Amino acid sequence: MRFVFLAVLILAPLLGAGHHTPSAPRFQTAPCPKTPEPIEALSHARCGFLLVPENRTKGNSPIIRLAVAIIPSRSQPAKPDPIVFLAGGPGEAAILDTPFLVQAGVNRNRDVIIIEQRGTLYDEPDLNCPELEHYYAHQVSLLYDAPSTGRAQAAAAAACHRRLIHQGVDLSAFNTTENEEDVVDLRHALGVRQWNVYGYSYGTDLALSLMRDHPDGIRTAVIDSAVPPDIVGLPWTWSSMREGITTIFGDCQAQPKCARKYPNLLQTFTRLVAQLDVHPLIRNVVPAHGGPAVKVVLDGGTLVNMIVANQPKPGDMPAAITALAHGNPQQFFEARAAAAAVAAVPEQAQGMTQSILCREWEPYGSPADILRAGKREFPAFPDSVLINAVQMPFEHELCKAWNVPVGPASQRVKVRSAIPALVVSGTIDGKTGARYGRYTASLLPNSTYVRINDMGHWVIAQSPCAQTIFQSFLSHPRSPKTSCAPSTPGVKFKI
Repeated sequence: MRFVFLAVLILAPLLGAGHHTPSAPRFQTAPCPKTPEPIEALSHARCGFLLVPENRTKGNSPIIRLAVAIIPSRSQPAKPDPIVFLAGGPGEAAILDTPFLVQAGVNRNRDVIIIEQRGTLYDEPDLNCPELEHYYAHQVSLLYDAPSTGRAQAAAAAACHRRLIHQGVDLSAFNTTENEEDVVDLRHALGVRQWNVYGYSYGTDLALSLMRDHPDGIRTAVIDSAVPPDIVGLPWTWSSMREGITTIFGDCQAQPKCARKYPNLLQTFTRLVAQLDVHPLIRNVVPAHGGPAVKVVLDGGTLVNMIVANQPKPGDMPAAITALAHGNPQQFFEARAAAAAVAAVPEQAQGMTQSILCREWEPYGSPADILRAGKREFPAFPDSVLINAVQMPFEHELCKAWNVPVGPASQRVKVRSAIPALVVSGTIDGKTGARYGRYTASLLPNSTYVRINDMGHWVIAQSPCAQTIFQSFLSHPRSPKTSCAPSTPGVKFKI
């Protein structure tokens, strides 16, 4: 819902990478991947593959290739401690995040090392699931919470699972534990003595796990939109949603013009969810980019998940919800039709996504747990909506088809670390609520916690204030300047 030379510290080991023994993790230079849209920064980058075992618990495991792009610092010479970027998802194509990182100035005075986590878009193997992509593109035409929809999703997952297994992929090896080892191996393969780890969303789960299990070589850690590994699971999605959307609605109520024009937003939204769950709206919608009309179903579950995904945008949300309550659902239908087109583009490797979710998240929250968590936050929502985790519907059914073993308990141990950390949350993030950033920071004694108003998921990519704090933190990890954060404005609403 992505320079032409490197610091001497990094360059020399890259040129000598071919001298490693074939069995050792190593880096191979290669052309940068061809992306759907040209990424200017990649034309100046150094790219290649990290070669690692697929499953380190097996002595004869095949070697897999993880794509790596090293974006040089804007200023030269670069600082000696680069940044390694860990993308979200899980399953997101990290290299496609390059423009966002460059626009945010992440590479201002340090090289940025982007690793495609195992199984993602530019890796070999790539755990893309066209079967699931086709399903998600078609999902806009289905009742969101209908059992038949869950069966269709599970069937698509089963088809992808069969194909990947037939290709010889060990799906149990695509997990956070192996991701951690990949990042450690990358640092050694590049000859980097010390670096700064920057993760967002699922990437914070991975970054925190590294701080706990492999702290050597980590100078600092930046945790953007926190996913604590000891808490993450399907039930937690409801508390994040509640915090994010009530902050948006609260910002409207705090602005007199918005409050007068759009009163009682939470009550209106709650009523619409229940109403649409019983009487869904169905229309044929021509996408904004053109093409044939798409059948779009707007029911209670769809409305909930669109709001969490900021469809429409937060500033437009009060107007769109009020219009829907008065019989005009056009903005939601248009956004849903656009989402169908996006879902058809394979930018997220669902095979990697589901391997991690089914191994590490889904086992920690039964349907009854999800329902209880939902009722705590939204007691007036229908049970048919609440029984599915936000943005992860029918995951239990899917995971039966995906059939990977449950991960070790060690993956869910609380992360307590003295490594200097910057923890950044957006106040309107309905995916990873700001409370989880605060919780994460409470376990890191040398951390700085910052909340940015009017920001949702992935704060540093969007907020100039957060970008300033990010650079200050890298320069002064124990005393960054954060004075801009309290004065960041709330949501600007369409009145």
